[in-house]
Parts: sequence; structure tokens; C-alpha cells
Amino acid sequence: MGWPVGHSRSPVIHNHWIAEHGLRGSYVLLPVAPDKLEQALRALPVLGFSGCNLTIPHKVAALSIVDRIDLLAARIGAINCIVVEPDGSLSGRNTDAFGYVQSLRDAQPDWQASAGPALVLGAGGAARAVIAGLLDSGVPSIRLTNRSPDKTHELVAAFGPQVVAVDWAERHAAVDGAALLVNTTNLGMQGQPALDLDLGALSLQALVSDVIYVPLETPLLAAAKLRGNATVNGLGMLLNQARPAFEAWFGVMPTISDALLGKVHASF
Repeated sequence: MGWPVGHSRSPVIHNHWIAEHGLRGSYVLLPVAPDKLEQALRALPVLGFSGCNLTIPHKVAALSIVDRIDLLAARIGAINCIVVEPDGSLSGRNTDAFGYVQSLRDAQPDWQASAGPALVLGAGGAARAVIAGLLDSGVPSIRLTNRSPDKTHELVAAFGPQVVAVDWAERHAAVDGAALLVNTTNLGMQGQPALDLDLGALSLQALVSDVIYVPLETPLLAAAKLRGNATVNGLGMLLNQARPAFEAWFGVMPTISDALLGKVHASF
């Protein structure tokens, strides 16, 4: 459920797993305008849904609509997974934090959270999940920058002294000394302008990641790879956040197989 939602590859992933485990059901795209979100969520149990995922721009707005949220989702301040309970109530969860950190570990097995500070660009629902996941993994500090400073300071207040606000105009200098660079904005997404970020001061040992997966290689990742940095695109986060969501709906923890990866890559 999102607005827009046509870019999502989640149906490819979940429908593969539904077939693989012999389940009856289907995973579909639900384009829902922001002003219709509450009506759409409340319709889920009526229409026989087991739940849904949420993407931009619904991850924060849904917090005040669902009946309960788990502790991690409350801390993050965003939900990306809703489970319809047997009594028809709605439970909100956040599997993005797990998905992001696991994507780093899958793509770069030698990645060490303790290697140094991270620079996170963006302050939306994805940024909240990334920050929580990184802090829980042992990243010592996070530099946070966003085009809207109000949102930056909101997240600093929510996560505490390990997160430090950086003015958007200072983002180029803020890459200096970062062990991990993460873009959680929509800049670089298909149809959006590229992220304007000078990587000149970034260590060549730093890992550069982007939560965007359409395209698989954003201009940021292409520039980082060209200069010799290791990179991680957003596909691994998408795949890994889907696993605990699928388990919540169907009681089965699926795996990321070569067959699934083949289908996902064929969808681009």
C-alpha cells in the first residue's frame, strides 16, 4: 500500500514464496492516496486480507491508525508491516531495520558496525528504521542530514545523543571520516533528480549504500563504485524486510533463493 506503488517489486517476492510454500493467496499492489489511508487500512479485515506492507508516504501516518504497534516500531516511529489479527484488529510492525542491516551483512560479510560513524541522508520512515538498526548493531554515532531541518532535529530528539544533526549545506564535508554512507531520500530514484553529494572527502574504505532499488544502481552508487568504494543497493533491504513480514502473515519464514533472485532481477 503506497502512493505511488507501481514501482514495487514486493508482489514478485511474496507471490514466489506463496507458490513455493503451497499457500492459497495473492500479494497485490494497492495504490492509496494519503487522505484515504485510514479507510483503506480499516477495510483490510473486511476484504479478507492477512495484512499489508506500507511504503512511501504511509509509514509514519499509519502509526495513529493501527490498534497496536510493537516496541521497535514505536521506537522507530514508523511501520512498514500490518498484520490483521484474528479479531480483525490491526497490529503494526517495522521490519525495515532488520532488513537494512541484514542487507549490509549479506552483501559485505566483513562489514563492521563499530568501524566508525555513519552519515545518513534523509529523515523519513526509512531513515528512522536505518538509524535504529545501525545503533542496535553497534554503530558508534550517526550524522544525520536532510533537506528539511525540522525533521532532522525531530529524529535527533527521538534517538538521543548518538545522532548528530548536520545542516544540508554541510553534507559534502560530513562525508569526511564516515565509515558508512546511507541515502534514504528519494533522490536518485527513477523519475527523481540525482542526489547532489560530493564524495571527494569520503574514505575509500567507506561502504556506500542506497535504500533505493529502482534503479538498482543509482547515480550515487555509480559514482561511489567508480572511485573504488564498496556499494550496496536497496534490493537486499527489500528482500530481507519481506521475510519476517511473510512469517507474520503465514507462519513460515521464507528464504532468499537463487530462483527468487532470478525472478526479481528479471522484473527490472
